[in-house]
Amino acid sequence: MGGKNASLGEMYRQLTPRGVRIPNGFATTAFAYSTFLEETGLDEKIAQVLSGMNVNDVDSLQHHGLIIRHMILEAPLPDALSHAIVEAYHQLGSAHHELADVAVRSSATAEDLPDASFAGQQETYLNVRGQASLLDACHRCYASLFTDRAISYRANHGYDHMQVALSIGIQQMVRSDLATSGVMFSIDTESGFRDAVLINAAYGLGENVVQGSVNPDEYYVFKPTLKEGLRPILKKAIGTKAMKLVYDVGGSKMTKNVPVSPDQANRFALSDDDILNLARWACDIENHFSQRRGAACPMDMEWAKDGRTGELFIVQARPETVQSRKSATTHERFHLKQKSKQLLSGRSVGEKIGSGPVRLIHDVHQLRDFADGEILVTDKTDPDWEPVMKRAAGIITNRGGRTCHAAIVSRELGLPAIVGTINATEVLQNGQQVTISCAEGDEGVVYEGQLPFEVETTDFSTLQRPKTKIMMNVGSPDEAFALSLIPNDGVGLAREEFIISTYVKVHPQALLDYQQLDDVARAEVDKASMGYDDKPQFYVDRLAEGIAMITAAFYPKEVIVRLSDFKTNEYANLIGGAAYEPKEENPMLGFRGASRYYSPQFRDAFGLECKAVQKVRQEMGLRNLKLMIPFCRTVEEGRKVQDEMAKYGLVRGQDGLEIYVMCEIPSNVILADQFAEIFDGFSIGSNDLTQLTLGVDRDSEIVAHVFDENNEAVKRSIASVIQTAKANGAKIGICGQAPSDYPEFAEFLVEQGIDSISLTPDAVVKTTMNVLEVENKLHSIP
Repeated sequence: MGGKNASLGEMYRQLTPRGVRIPNGFATTAFAYSTFLEETGLDEKIAQVLSGMNVNDVDSLQHHGLIIRHMILEAPLPDALSHAIVEAYHQLGSAHHELADVAVRSSATAEDLPDASFAGQQETYLNVRGQASLLDACHRCYASLFTDRAISYRANHGYDHMQVALSIGIQQMVRSDLATSGVMFSIDTESGFRDAVLINAAYGLGENVVQGSVNPDEYYVFKPTLKEGLRPILKKAIGTKAMKLVYDVGGSKMTKNVPVSPDQANRFALSDDDILNLARWACDIENHFSQRRGAACPMDMEWAKDGRTGELFIVQARPETVQSRKSATTHERFHLKQKSKQLLSGRSVGEKIGSGPVRLIHDVHQLRDFADGEILVTDKTDPDWEPVMKRAAGIITNRGGRTCHAAIVSRELGLPAIVGTINATEVLQNGQQVTISCAEGDEGVVYEGQLPFEVETTDFSTLQRPKTKIMMNVGSPDEAFALSLIPNDGVGLAREEFIISTYVKVHPQALLDYQQLDDVARAEVDKASMGYDDKPQFYVDRLAEGIAMITAAFYPKEVIVRLSDFKTNEYANLIGGAAYEPKEENPMLGFRGASRYYSPQFRDAFGLECKAVQKVRQEMGLRNLKLMIPFCRTVEEGRKVQDEMAKYGLVRGQDGLEIYVMCEIPSNVILADQFAEIFDGFSIGSNDLTQLTLGVDRDSEIVAHVFDENNEAVKRSIASVIQTAKANGAKIGICGQAPSDYPEFAEFLVEQGIDSISLTPDAVVKTTMNVLEVENKLHSIP
């Protein structure tokens, strides 16, 4: 039956009773296909045509493929096969006393294997109605076994064309043309992080998402706490969804694309309940196939929602074949050595960097001009282009999400790709030298010129864990999944400021005062908070998503999130922020950190932060999240802040909540014993502590030479607070820059007995080895 039909039959039989909906249908056998070839003599004719083809020559591939497809379409289907298909088709519609609308899907015997997916190699026909149309679609499915892309794919993977047969699946149509559909993976397609489900969704039939014709919504769900009955939607990113594929009633092509209204496009295509339901099914399907295979089996699935009934269905499932096969002990990090003018951005596929001259491809006839090592730039890729795609240095498309054809093929080929740029074919020119970087998180960037870059490969297989915890400073939620694969003991510092400035972009008070804003300000806020009528809830949800992505990535390890520490000038730069922030002569020492949280000027805005944190801990179940208060000048301030937090259910010690304080002011060092009474631990911020100990403005170039974390005064302060914290039973770590920059500083911290050192990601492996060496040396001293 081929991989696709075998999986559908298996899921229908075994998972439907457990609540996973699969549309009913039937399938022709691979034996039927072989009989068709034998009875018509096509097997010998096809073999003869293939013998004269050069699969690496585009013209030869296209010419010979076309001949074979015509030969298949001109040969009549065996009567016995046609009668069997028609009879089964009428049985399928008999339950509803009418002819069924069906999807006709190809299922080759070589597809959906652990080492090659063969995804999209053969054709699918939607909205097929009536026996004549059905038989024609089945005939075309047989011919599609010899599309140019299918021939090239089999040749590249070493499969004998004549040993591959085709089964046809005829499946009841789900009327997603009236609702939504999309693609879903039970693994993160970019990093290989296995504890998340990725869902892409758009309006209409699902081919638009698969082919990359639209930029879909993107959702992430956390699997471990989902299985506990919680609602861990980690991320919701709205896509443009400009078109939808619907039934073409009375038309000749069975389906057509129509525009989506701006109001509909600017809203999420799925409700939270639907997102969670699909994610549960993804877990059920993955668990089923993992148990059957006796090994982890992440899955690639297609789903659809019926607009008549509101029911969700799984219409296809296959093993994921790229990330699931990567080594878990070897990690590659790509770094640009320099940057240039940014030309475009879109959604990154993979984490690599590539460069070369641009080659614009508007239609299939231009493929013959493509040269090895060029950057393929197009509106969207077509499956027929795969023989050329493997020769590219990178791929850029106007349309598509991270589960579209261009993304899937790029991952399989190991190419960097940027999809959904909107206007790449307008901005870029043939022959223009560019660099595409997918090494900067969720956003892929196209830079002008060929830029130098380096690749750092690390083998973690023999790396031991030191007694001192080596944690990580994580800024971007979009990089968290990939960073979590580096050996670590959790996150010692995740800054809310980065999340607010990139995920939210709006001053919290402007959202709270939305109804009082003027028209200009309201329009700015509306643009940033697209999809949300409740503006304060937008702040809560987006901040919660950013925090959750990081917390889930490292679950169940400790993740310490520092509450917002913008200075007034930084808050003023947010949308609507200038109207709410005072102008200070020295914002570094002004209205920041703890002093804001209990102030009448900011108390309600701080409440939104607390709601976001509570959502992550309670609704999503990420209890590994700890909190940290920055720039807390006095013990009394610490008490006031905790009183504010308690109003929102964030009570120290309740549900395992630990609250830390930044140790970055001399008062934190001098009164460390008193701070230890009201906080669970300290995290030394060496930057601010150095600034305030030495009286140096770290933003001033004039006195920059005085700023030195290795200064004796700074080191004595750090040594003192470590000893005081340990004497009072409080945890003590460091999240400042010093141990990332200076190996000798890390050695000093280990010698003082610090509990944890939190570092920038690029310094984690190097410092881990350094700390192991220091610990071994200390333990060897009698």
